[in-house]
Amino acid sequence: MAKLRALLFNIAFYGVTALLGVLYLPLLLVPGKAGERAMMAAGRVWSALLLRLLKLIVGLDHEVRGQLPPGPVLIAAKHQSAWDTLMLPVLLGAPVVVLKRELFWLPFYGWYARRAGMIGIDRKGGGKSLRALLRAAREKAAEGRPLVIFPQGTRSAPGAQLPYQPGVAAMYGDLNLPVVPVALNSGLFWGRYAFTKRPGRITVEFLPVIPPGLPKRDFLARLEAAIEPATVQLEQEAIDRYR
Repeated sequence: MAKLRALLFNIAFYGVTALLGVLYLPLLLVPGKAGERAMMAAGRVWSALLLRLLKLIVGLDHEVRGQLPPGPVLIAAKHQSAWDTLMLPVLLGAPVVVLKRELFWLPFYGWYARRAGMIGIDRKGGGKSLRALLRAAREKAAEGRPLVIFPQGTRSAPGAQLPYQPGVAAMYGDLNLPVVPVALNSGLFWGRYAFTKRPGRITVEFLPVIPPGLPKRDFLARLEAAIEPATVQLEQEAIDRYR
């Protein structure tokens, strides 16, 4: 039954994505910030619809704990699943997400992500890539949009311990913004490259804010010390609930 539900959801996922991908093409021609806002709004519709289908077909829902502070923030989120990027526009409104540059090359998704103002980074570009990231992040922060980065740089399986990358510390030091750590347990339900999605409830938790102004080394240590234990706790809660 789980595989059948996953098949039905995948059919719905790609069908909806293809249909909206074609319908949204004219938005690429809307100039300036108006086009960026229109594309972001269209992306929220796509995300909300897919999350609704995920709940109806698979039985996978989500809950949110904690709150975001007012004003511009940098959000440093655990990344376990494709679900994580799907939920961002629904929870945050108009986030600017730091993505690997290769995603911009994908038809439809990449075109729309770029037009909505997402930031693409060349992970092999060294200092030049980091400077480009910071320039783009400053521009978006000035617009008041929340910035999102996955500090480990890639998806990690539940229980995996991947290092925290220097990009998040560079953004923290350069932007002088409060940082909101985010823990979640999405990988238990929608695994990396997994066909089957499990029914249940993903938990996303906004953790206490890390204020600006700390030395970068101290910040990274504090960020990891916030996200990792909270993630383990959320994973254990889900295991105890659904085992």
